Amino acid sequence: MALRTEHELHHRRRSRNVGLAVVLVSFVALVFGLTVVKIQQGDMMEGYDHQPRTSVLPKEPATAPELTEEAPE
Repeated sequence: MALRTEHELHHRRRSRNVGLAVVLVSFVALVFGLTVVKIQQGDMMEGYDHQPRTSVLPKEPATAPELTEEAPE
């Protein structure tokens, strides 16, 4: 029994599969890299847990002046 040579169609499919594998691996590497960077900069992240975010609240002055109400004359 003789060994069969691969058809040209198999070569095209293999090259498409290799191309798709390269694209998928690069996408996974990109997502992994972004995740690592985001975790390393953890102090900049704020989770959404239905609480007011203190970073977007206006800053209050250190000492608020006391307001006195004067009676109109």
